[in-house]
Amino acid sequence: LESVETAKHYMEKTGTATGLRVKVRVIDKLYKAGRKYAADFKEKMVIQFDELLPKWNYVAIPDAIG
Repeated sequence: LESVETAKHYMEKTGTATGLRVKVRVIDKLYKAGRKYAADFKEKMVIQFDELLPKWNYVAIPDAIG
């Protein structure tokens, strides 16, 4: 793909025969490679799993870390 806009365009055109549509939001943020995290970060992170597709859809909530 040539650009982020092109990828977004094709993702937004995705759908199913039953009418499922895709919403696309591009997060324009740089993420630094090699960032370190606290040793207990994974244990304290709160994960909310989606009821329908918990294996694929979830939200990680870092604010819960004390």
